[in-house]
Amino acid sequence: MDPNYSAQDVARCDLCKTAIAQSYCDFCHVNLCKPCIGEHITADYDKHKIVPILQRKSTLIYPKCETHQPKTCEYQCKDCNIFVCTHCFASKQHKDHEFLKLKESFSEKKNHILKDREELEEHIVPTYEEIAIDLENQISNLDGEYKKLTTEISKQREEIHREVDNAINQMEVEIGEIKLKHHTILKKHLDEIKQLQSLMQQTLLALNVIEETNEVSKIINYSSKTEEFSKLPPKVHVLMPKFIPKQRNKEELCSLIGKLTPLSTTLEERVFTGKKPYTSVRELLDEPEVLNTIKTGHEKLRSVTCLNEEQIWTSGWTADIECYNIQGVLQKTIQTKSGGNPLDIAVDRDRTLLYSDWKTRTVYKVKNDQTEEIITLQGWIPNNLCVTSSGDLLVTMYSDDKTQSKVVRYSGSTVKQTIQFDDKGQPLYSGNGNIKYISENRNLDICVADYRACAVVVVNQAGKLRFRYTGHLSPTKNKPVRPFGITTDSQSRILTSDWNNHCIHILDADGQFLRYIDNCGLEYPWKLCVDSNGFLFLSEYYKGNVKKIRYLE
Repeated sequence: MDPNYSAQDVARCDLCKTAIAQSYCDFCHVNLCKPCIGEHITADYDKHKIVPILQRKSTLIYPKCETHQPKTCEYQCKDCNIFVCTHCFASKQHKDHEFLKLKESFSEKKNHILKDREELEEHIVPTYEEIAIDLENQISNLDGEYKKLTTEISKQREEIHREVDNAINQMEVEIGEIKLKHHTILKKHLDEIKQLQSLMQQTLLALNVIEETNEVSKIINYSSKTEEFSKLPPKVHVLMPKFIPKQRNKEELCSLIGKLTPLSTTLEERVFTGKKPYTSVRELLDEPEVLNTIKTGHEKLRSVTCLNEEQIWTSGWTADIECYNIQGVLQKTIQTKSGGNPLDIAVDRDRTLLYSDWKTRTVYKVKNDQTEEIITLQGWIPNNLCVTSSGDLLVTMYSDDKTQSKVVRYSGSTVKQTIQFDDKGQPLYSGNGNIKYISENRNLDICVADYRACAVVVVNQAGKLRFRYTGHLSPTKNKPVRPFGITTDSQSRILTSDWNNHCIHILDADGQFLRYIDNCGLEYPWKLCVDSNGFLFLSEYYKGNVKKIRYLE
C-alpha cells in the first residue's frame, strides 16, 4: 500500500504542502486541496482531469497521435502495431486494418500485471526465500558435517594405530621367545664345557699324585687323556635374528587408510510448480473416518511415527521398537541399547530411526541395524523428538530435578538454539518432568503439547511466544484439555490429542479452534503423526492400537 494514502498518513496537497488534499489531478498525478485547484488548472485548462482523491488514477492518459496533433490515440492498429487516433482510420495507410481499443487492452494488461504481482508476492518470492533458507542451512551445517568427516578419519587412525600396536606387540613376544631359545642353546654348550673342565681338574689332581709316587704299578697302569681333552668341542654359532623393516609406499599406505571421494557438484534443474496457499488446498471432512486399526500388542502404547506411506514405527513401555506395515503386519523389531523403554521415536529425512533413552540421557540413531549415539546430555534428560524441514532435530528435555523444561535445536550433535523463557524471563513450559511432544509447523512455528500446563505452547522460529491454546468451550468437552501428542499438516493446521476428553483438537496456524475429531471411538489418544498423503495416525495408550484416520477432503 502507498504510505501516502494509508490510514496512518493523511494525504497532503502537493502544491502548498500543508493542507489536506481532497482532490487529485488524474492527468498530472498530483494531490490538490480546494484552494490550489484553480492555480493548478490556470494553464492548459482542457488537459487537466480533477477527480475526488479516492478516485485517483481512474482516468487513462492516452498517447498523442504523431500524425494528427493534438489528437489522442485511443486505438492500436494490430497490423502496423502502432497507436492511432480516429483520424488515422480514414488514411490509406490503415485501410482494411484491424484495430484494438486501448482501454480494453489496458484493462487486460493491468489484470495481467496484478496477477504477475500476486504470483511474485505469494509464490515465486516465497519459493526463492525457501531456496535461500535451504542454502543458508546447508552453509551453517558445513562445520558439523565436516567435523563428522574428520571424526571418521580420526577413528580410522585410532584403529590403524591399534592394529599396528598389536602387530608390534606380537613381534616383541616373538623376540622374547627367540631370545629364550638362543639362551638355551648357549647354556647347553656352556654346561658341556664346564663338565669337561671339571674332568680336567680331576685329571690334574690325579697326575700330581702319580707324579709324586714311587709305586711301579701306578706309573705302569697310567693312561693318558691328553689326546681326548685336546679334541676341542665344536664352536657354537647362533645368528642373531634381524628385523627387516618393510619399505613403506605412500600410495599403498593411503589406500590402506581409505580414500576421500572428491567434492562433487551438480546442478539440478528446479521446476516452479506455482504452489497454491496451503489453506486453499484441502478442507476438513465433516465426518472423519477410521480407515484401519493396527493392533500392535504393545502394553501402554506411546509413540507412533510414519516411516513412509506404507510403514510406521511404534514404541511403548518396553525396550522394543516395532515397525508395522499399514495392514498391521510386523516387519521389524529393534531393541534399545540400554534395555529401557524409549521416551520417543522419530524418523529423519534419510528415513533413519531416532529414539531418546532416559536411562542413558542419550538420543540414538539406528542405521543399517547399527546403533549410534548422536546426543548425550549432562544434567538433563531427553524427552521428545521432532525432525524439522531443514533437517535439524528439536528435542524437548527436563532437568534432573524435574523443575525445568526446554526445547533445544541441534544440527547433528551441535546446539543451534535453546528455547526456555519468554521475553519477561518467565518459563515457557511447565516443570515436573512431564511429557512434552513437539512438532514444527509449515510456517516454521514450534508447537509443544504441555500436558502438565494443560496448554499447547507455540513459538515462532526465533523462539518468541506466539500463543497458548488452553482449550475450547464445549458442553460435551467439560474436562480440562490434557494435550499429549501434537502434529501439523500440509495446511499448517495444528492437531493435538486430548487425553481427558478422548478426542483430537484441530487449530489453525494462529491457534484458532476449528473443530474436534471425536466421532472415531478414540480412547486415551496419545501421540499423533500425519503422513505425506494427509492421513492421521494416532496411538491409543491402553488398547495398544494405532488408528489411521482420514480427516481431509
